[in-house]
Amino acid sequence: MGWSDAAHAETTPNAPRNVISPLSCALLDAEGLVRLLPGTKLRAAYGVPEIAAEYMCSYGMNTVFRAALVSGPLREAATDDAGDLRAVELDGHPFFVGTLFQPERSALKGKPVPIVNAFLEAVRARSST
Repeated sequence: MGWSDAAHAETTPNAPRNVISPLSCALLDAEGLVRLLPGTKLRAAYGVPEIAAEYMCSYGMNTVFRAALVSGPLREAATDDAGDLRAVELDGHPFFVGTLFQPERSALKGKPVPIVNAFLEAVRARSST
């Protein structure tokens, strides 16, 4: 994006371009429905259109910058019930997926983590080329 001033409100609360900003309501030990958008690596990894996702966070995507961030090769990959952005992917990259939920928390309950398996498969495929 060329934004040399892009920042995170947790570390620089008064920065003019806090792409990640405080949530109006922190998601601490919360669970919510996340819609995985068609044609994304997330949707392919999970094989379903929606998942129950867990959160342990107080920060999220600043809606002021959402349209600009997803106007190029970075695109939306998942949203929540309110339509808020919950994941992005980078087109043309073997496996760039960023989530604003925590898929790894499933492993704490002994459940598989499909996105981790998809990442490992991407690494395996890349290393064999």
